[in-house]
Amino acid sequence: MAERILIVEDEEHIAHGLKLNLEAEGFMTAIAREGNEAIEAILEDEPDLVLLDVMLPGASGFEVCDRVRAAGSRVPILFLTARTAEDDRVRGLQLGGDDYLTKPFSVREVITRIRAMLRRQRWYLRSPAAGEVVAFGPNRVDFRRYTAETRHGTVTLTQKECMLLKLLIEHEGEVVDRDTILDRVWGYDRYPSPRTIDNLVLRLRRHFEEDPRRPEFLQTVYGVGYRFRGSVD
Repeated sequence: MAERILIVEDEEHIAHGLKLNLEAEGFMTAIAREGNEAIEAILEDEPDLVLLDVMLPGASGFEVCDRVRAAGSRVPILFLTARTAEDDRVRGLQLGGDDYLTKPFSVREVITRIRAMLRRQRWYLRSPAAGEVVAFGPNRVDFRRYTAETRHGTVTLTQKECMLLKLLIEHEGEVVDRDTILDRVWGYDRYPSPRTIDNLVLRLRRHFEEDPRRPEFLQTVYGVGYRFRGSVD
């Protein structure tokens, strides 16, 4: 069955062009032209992926992302926007967005990103990584619900946090290099901010380590990448 893409874009010529090209690639599409309409469509129709403009009438793209994540939706979100500042990219990703493309963009790159995001989502949902619930130390992680029980209490994890943790656990005791992390967690081998992986690991350490400055489970291998050490149940 063809994957369903929701295009959230108020500029008609961009929305129409994306629709034609995506349908030519075999995707099913729908269009929402303002933020509140997009929230309703995401939560009710549950598309396989969302192309989300930031500057929208009604709720902004950032608000859309924040609200659907708060409602429990984990649909992959690709931001499409004219904003180029790194702070805007970081904000979108911190709110739970999965990827970011700035205008003008090529349709070929949009399609490449979409296919990579869907491939990554399939890997995450099918990955064996010790099942849906994993325990290590005092921590229990539910990869389906994106939640964890830690020494700090119950925490809600972002999709990226879960993907990175699952990848490291799959390779328990092995060093996972940065290129592999970028490819598996973001779906391609180049990413705009070199701080992205480090920030993600730091957030995971704050959740799961007794002392994030001296990590027991999520260890840095300097100049290479990261390694998970721990007995997984």
